[in-house]
Amino acid sequence: MGVFNDMLKNASLHQNNSWKQIAMNMLLAAVSLFINGFGIYLTIQANIGASPWDVLHIGMSKSLGILYGTASIIVSLSILAIDISLREPIGIAMFIDSIVVGKSVDFFNRINLVPKCTSPVLGVAVMLLGLTIAAYTQYTYMTASLGCGPRDTLLVALSKRIKKVPIGGLSIALLTTVTFIGWLLGGPVGIGTLISAFATGPIMQVAFKSVKFNAAEVHHQRIDESFKTVFTHSHAA
Repeated sequence: MGVFNDMLKNASLHQNNSWKQIAMNMLLAAVSLFINGFGIYLTIQANIGASPWDVLHIGMSKSLGILYGTASIIVSLSILAIDISLREPIGIAMFIDSIVVGKSVDFFNRINLVPKCTSPVLGVAVMLLGLTIAAYTQYTYMTASLGCGPRDTLLVALSKRIKKVPIGGLSIALLTTVTFIGWLLGGPVGIGTLISAFATGPIMQVAFKSVKFNAAEVHHQRIDESFKTVFTHSHAA
């Protein structure tokens, strides 16, 4: 993993100073998010209760008769619209995130790559494996420096506007609300939901530490900056 981390740094993936770098990072983000979708797919196939957001996505899928990915895209684009209305910084990769992850899960569901777990013990192991894959792909996705996920951006936006409540409290309130709505719609709630809610952060922290990555140091390029860079360099060429 250390060698891979050095490769990312040597490729100057944090700069996005030309249309070629932006294109490379869009590809990096897309591939990372596709594999991230595989990690999410595993947490669902663990069959011990889905993560809070996936409880909502699966609940919508069941109640509306649509694919998981379609439900995920609807939720993601709705949140992205809220982020934009709150004037939070938006990057190109946020749109990629909104579409690729959900459709990646649909793809793995279609080919039935991993059967649903029938043992709770195996389910916990698969859940943790899925969360670990998601954590490392979150790292590679963020190195593209083209924006964070719509949900993370929403949480930051809420923390700016509800300053009396710690961001951890806001996160718990948001996840609880999402889980409850998803449960009402028929989404699967179980021990896996609690594992996902409380283990995702620590697993991501360990993953980032293992590759010596500090998410706070990444300057994400806004979509208007990306378009300006692409237009300027392509026009100059």
